[in-house]
Amino acid sequence: MMVEELSLYLISMKLIRPFVTSFGKTLERPCILVRVKSNGEEGWGEVVAESGPWYSYETTYTAWYIITEFVVPFILGKEVNDPRDINKLLSPIRGHNMAKAGVEMAIWDLYARLQGKPLFEVLGGVRKEIESGVSIGIQKSVKELLNLIDNYLAQGYKRIKVKIKPGWDVDIIRTIRKEYPDIPLQVDANAAYTIRDVNMLRELDKYSLLMIEQPFSYDDLVDHATLQRMLKTPICLDESISSPSMARSALALGSCKVINIKPGRVGGHLSSLTIHDICLNKGVPCWIGGMLETGVGRAHNVALATLPNIKYPNDISGSDRYYEKDIVEPPFKVSKHGTISVPKGIGIGVEVLIDDINRLSMKQANFKM
Repeated sequence: MMVEELSLYLISMKLIRPFVTSFGKTLERPCILVRVKSNGEEGWGEVVAESGPWYSYETTYTAWYIITEFVVPFILGKEVNDPRDINKLLSPIRGHNMAKAGVEMAIWDLYARLQGKPLFEVLGGVRKEIESGVSIGIQKSVKELLNLIDNYLAQGYKRIKVKIKPGWDVDIIRTIRKEYPDIPLQVDANAAYTIRDVNMLRELDKYSLLMIEQPFSYDDLVDHATLQRMLKTPICLDESISSPSMARSALALGSCKVINIKPGRVGGHLSSLTIHDICLNKGVPCWIGGMLETGVGRAHNVALATLPNIKYPNDISGSDRYYEKDIVEPPFKVSKHGTISVPKGIGIGVEVLIDDINRLSMKQANFKM
């Protein structure tokens, strides 16, 4: 297939409720949607970069610039026999994984549609439904947090993840465990701590957590390895795993026992598949993380979550968890058993609502051969 046309849409989606982490508060979710066309078919991807450089150095502004000035010239009009070729075409561009991932994932969708197959099947998935967990941001009060947990458990979510930060950690987890002694529970620090906080983190060992996610800096592996040797609770790395080579290094150092794969963070589906296979060969379980995606990015995440070494519930919630109206049809829904059905249609398996995207767009760009 030849990439005949590429379009970008910068949109902003208002969240149903604010999402608060150790980085700060998110009220609206900006993102860039990517559409590619070839042979009368189209594919969609999503750039998950945020408005500011909080989770990553990338932003919607930098991603727009990198795609329009560098990615487009490398791929427009080029023959692509396999989506795996995109990584080679874009290899001269260092970093900017989120920008590249949005385009690469759109081409995977396009390729699957041209093959007449669902994306999950093309990726090597083995499940018809995936387990869904929920990630709960930092709340104004413990009472609000407990109410949310109760509500999400009633909806069927398989696992509860709560964000923590200094001052909102051990006491909060102790309270949750008192109210819910047996639920699958994990915490996510988003790099809020340092090795000086080791005694507090060791306290978390008391509460039978599934894992402690990213306690230390986004670029650290060594201190994580030190901490993992002190804990019985598995450490899960998120921000620190920016590529397959970082995954190999983390496992060689013993920096973690679980890896959270986010395709936007690592550069797309090929890198996600590579990390998945590295972990599979080492006997290290994975799961798929989320970045408050719209239905486009969510569909890609669902497809990845069907891979065989995805062993924990994923941060893939229903569309109504974040947005009053998603930009795909049908929206994603969580069953009463805490699962999401994998779309059976070709490509990402859902219809992208272009009229809604045009209505929400703050900026557009189109490139043709």
